Amino acid sequence: MRLFSPFVSLRFFVALCLSAFAQAAPVSAATSSAAEANGVRVTITRDGPDWRADYVLDRDASAWAFYNSSDLNSSRQPWRPRDWAAMTPGVVLERVGDLDVLRMRDGSPMPRRISLSLSPRGDNLEADYPVLLFTDGSVALFTGAFDVFPIIRSDLEGLTADEIADSRRQGENARISWRDRAGPVLANGRRTEEGETHDSRAYVLFGQTRVKESDRLITVVDPELPVWIADSVETFAPRVIDHYAIKLGPGQTDRPTIMSTWYGPTRGTTNYGGSVLPGLIVMTFEGQELLSPSEDVLSENRWFIAHEAAHFWLGQTVRAERSRESWITEGGADLLAVRAMQALDPRFDAREVLQKEVDDCVRLGDKPVAGAGQRGDHRAYYACGAVLAMAAEALQHRATGGDWFDFLQPLIEDNRASGVLLRSAWLARLSSLSQDAALANDIDAFLDSGAPNAADFIGSLFDRAGVGYEREGERIVLPASAE
Repeated sequence: MRLFSPFVSLRFFVALCLSAFAQAAPVSAATSSAAEANGVRVTITRDGPDWRADYVLDRDASAWAFYNSSDLNSSRQPWRPRDWAAMTPGVVLERVGDLDVLRMRDGSPMPRRISLSLSPRGDNLEADYPVLLFTDGSVALFTGAFDVFPIIRSDLEGLTADEIADSRRQGENARISWRDRAGPVLANGRRTEEGETHDSRAYVLFGQTRVKESDRLITVVDPELPVWIADSVETFAPRVIDHYAIKLGPGQTDRPTIMSTWYGPTRGTTNYGGSVLPGLIVMTFEGQELLSPSEDVLSENRWFIAHEAAHFWLGQTVRAERSRESWITEGGADLLAVRAMQALDPRFDAREVLQKEVDDCVRLGDKPVAGAGQRGDHRAYYACGAVLAMAAEALQHRATGGDWFDFLQPLIEDNRASGVLLRSAWLARLSSLSQDAALANDIDAFLDSGAPNAADFIGSLFDRAGVGYEREGERIVLPASAE
């Protein structure tokens, strides 16, 4: 079986035996005031085989809950109460409803300082980011796993969904210090003796696994990753980043990072996948089949890098206002990846990818694209977003001879300060290139209501924008020379 998918579908085989021994110290009034002013502080320390998390909490509370209280994919049971343990006397870590909660065993208020020992096992988690283990002993931890929020009510079993939502709004991302007694950590794209993060969507690397730096990118590659995959990541990814930076200007991060891990030549399964976070792409590979070079795997891996790297600009430098507008970022990133692959990989078949976008939008476009997430039809964001991007690109080409990069670049530049790219701005840019005054309104209606016959809508859209195609029944067929 071969998988290339987000982390929610990956298998992870990580075995760590971690322990620590410490006593929580009382906190003075002065320290409490300082903590309250600065928010929750956490220090993560690795000392040889021992790991610990020391918390300084910023207010009095009956309990503290973890924002990311996910379950194991295999058993749908919570992983944290199994893998972490409270070291502070009287404090317990347990599951309450859907939350992993820290509280006092006797129901008294929580102390301001607590310590935890960590024993992560690296299992695959439901819609969450696991520990990443490299074969040389290096470890990458997800920052969001340590964020907590206060719960004031002592009757935890009686908490309502509204009360939990109110409690969540009182918390914020913790400021986390990262220390490794063995040497520097890699945090925020830099090696440092003590890293600090205030971002719940990042990884921090402990250890000295292979790191390669260029002017615009850092790649971290597992030393046991098959050479043909490692070489592809280390050579192709910097070229993609350079291409986007030249075309679109600075991205969200000065020097983003790509981490690639290897989970061994497991027989009977081939998994390769990953995810994107601010300034970071994480990939993992597993399976005996990957020991031998494969053009299919290389192409899929390059496509993944090209699409996810596009999000450093379209998705992070500027993002959609709401998830219902994900067609802007996902479809837009797909067309960015197509154009980057064409420029960098002469073997890439752009028509095959674009035809699938059109076919899928015909299949899914009879319902509102903006409501795709609620229906579970997330593919509509990619496919129909790419179809709309193809139309916008054709208008750009007809007006100036430019391409999809030329359509996007001023939108990204004009919205850097706000960090949000609105549908109205996207459509206004489209209208500025078109002589068709009704085109933007028709796209607006398609996004909100769908089209009774999506093939008819797409055909009309392509006719008005100047995208070449042929009609074969209910299918919109791109020409063999489609670019």
